[in-house]
Amino acid sequence: MEIVIICLLVFTTIFLFDRFYPRFEKFLLFRKKKGFIQQEPFYRDIVSRNIRYFHRLDADQQRKFLFRTHLICKSKKFHYVGVQSKPEMPVLISAVAAQLTLGLENFSLNYFRHIYVLQHDYHYGYYSLPFMGHVDSTGIYLSWDNFLQGLGNNADSNNVGIHEMAHALAYVNFVTRTDEDKHFIREFKNFSKVARPIYQEMQKGRKTILGDYAATNYHEFWAVSVEMFFENPLAFKHQLTELYVAMTKVLNQDPIEQIKYKRTIIYRKSPLSANLPSN
Repeated sequence: MEIVIICLLVFTTIFLFDRFYPRFEKFLLFRKKKGFIQQEPFYRDIVSRNIRYFHRLDADQQRKFLFRTHLICKSKKFHYVGVQSKPEMPVLISAVAAQLTLGLENFSLNYFRHIYVLQHDYHYGYYSLPFMGHVDSTGIYLSWDNFLQGLGNNADSNNVGIHEMAHALAYVNFVTRTDEDKHFIREFKNFSKVARPIYQEMQKGRKTILGDYAATNYHEFWAVSVEMFFENPLAFKHQLTELYVAMTKVLNQDPIEQIKYKRTIIYRKSPLSANLPSN
């Protein structure tokens, strides 16, 4: 008899969970959106002045971008090491993560509760060369100087924020498997069918637009490809067409299509990037 009662309790719990949890999630989302509305002008001002990609989006996508930036920002704890914290810093870092994951259903990179912001290049572990950023089990690490330069200079196709968030995205899907996105995982297999042969050729000496660092290992090949995808999509598609198309599918967005329909924008000079080199 006790077994029957336990089974009934388990069945009832599962039934009630399946029935009411979606409603509970909708309620939480409504609460979060309600709280975000008051802060939207603050987020919009910072993002619009510093994230070029934001201006390629239509109004609905911009709202989605800002709301996700808000959710990511609120879900992380930011640590500032040797650098003075400013209100825009967590917003911009979160915005870069939102840009990368805009086409995905799961976007929060939820394993990474901690993000560490340092002022300059730094040394990590036993490596002799300084780091601009890295991702490991303890969190996401970023050099603020290099992060800002990535936002302000598209000419060199380098963006340390995008690069490290690409590592983080792969980490939560394939290492910890704590924030798996079914679309991303499925399409990453197809992406690798195109990417692996290019990577192997680069290891043998082939030169591509991705640069020599992409041949370091497959993790870096992925992250550098993501950087190039957002920073120089036209050249990327021209030189590595199949890889570019595979990237549009795995991330479920296409920067070139956004460029085609982007509005005419007069950029205000950002106080964050005013002192960055203009080359």
